Amino acid sequence: MKKILLMSLMLMLSVCYASAQKQAQIKFDKLTYDFGKFSESNPVQKCTFTFTNVGDAPLIINQAVASCGCTVPKYTKKPVAPGQKGTLSVTYNGKGRFPGHFKKTITVRTNGKPEMTRLYIEGTMEEAK
Repeated sequence: MKKILLMSLMLMLSVCYASAQKQAQIKFDKLTYDFGKFSESNPVQKCTFTFTNVGDAPLIINQAVASCGCTVPKYTKKPVAPGQKGTLSVTYNGKGRFPGHFKKTITVRTNGKPEMTRLYIEGTMEEAK
């Protein structure tokens, strides 16, 4: 009985200790960017997502992956200190794509909470006249 009580106490203490650890936390200003309408003759569109580390440990973006090769994300590589801001720039290239509405996803993985965030870009590329 004493062993079970001791093991339970150790388990509870380790859970409390793990939850008390400092952790980074990412918060984006917005999760979706709408390019609106643009011409097929000007197919390259760019936007920037801004995020803040609202946690209490340095934030590191491990990976940012787009759902399509026409979308290229670039992000802050160095650790972002607590309370500081970072950026993630996205370039969409509609050259060779069919005109019309599109919606693409950028999956961001970090060392903080949440570990994974999805950002979205969308717009409508109109046929060149």
